[in-house]
Amino acid sequence: MNQTDLQYEAKTSFFRTLWFKPNKTTSPDLIPLFCDCIQAASSRTKEYLLFSDPESKFHPSSSALSEIFLMTYIQRSSQLNLTNIFNCTAMTPEQKILLGASWVWAVLDQPSKNPKIQIAVQVFHLPERTEGNVEELSLDIYREIMRMAGMEVVLRTQAERMVEFCASVGRDCYALFMFFGRKNDEGNIYGLLSNNLHAAVGKCVQIDQVFIDHFFKGAKCFATPSGMLQAVVGKEGDDPLTMLVKFT
Repeated sequence: MNQTDLQYEAKTSFFRTLWFKPNKTTSPDLIPLFCDCIQAASSRTKEYLLFSDPESKFHPSSSALSEIFLMTYIQRSSQLNLTNIFNCTAMTPEQKILLGASWVWAVLDQPSKNPKIQIAVQVFHLPERTEGNVEELSLDIYREIMRMAGMEVVLRTQAERMVEFCASVGRDCYALFMFFGRKNDEGNIYGLLSNNLHAAVGKCVQIDQVFIDHFFKGAKCFATPSGMLQAVVGKEGDDPLTMLVKFT
């Protein structure tokens, strides 16, 4: 079986029909407040995704776009006091390299404030927006961090490191890969959310941007951000959950 067959097998096995019930322990304000913050962050980021400098002097980098989204989201969530029930934690450079995530969203348990559901987020950009050799530099730093910690270096892509991090936490920790623009649709933001991608690890399939993008091929229906969060907080048991989301 070649890699294409493995990718197709992985894709078809991950998607399940979603049936969920509202979780009574979750604040009824969570989902609309979250969607308000996502709309603000996505709209601001989309302005820069679609911006075209007539003189071709200004080109927002991939890191700048990620920071615009995250900073806008954090500002709006603070204004709405969402942080009391839904936290957002930006990773340090070291955490980003080791865990693969840029930030982590968490549904907080009341009144302990401990995270009961987590969504680790990694952002993908169009190749022409991505700084050269970013992954290679990250791997070099990753090796150095592991050496200093006296731990074995296990080479993984950044996507694989995040998938393994989520799997180590459990089924209530989801990996969310966000695409800031896709081929033939550079102005919109999409995402793949899953708590089951670790099933592909060790099956001769490299989990990277190409692998994740394969899930979108032929897709015509996408969940909304509210549908994504409703599915996450309403899911019961340890069943796998994978879904495609459109944020703009």
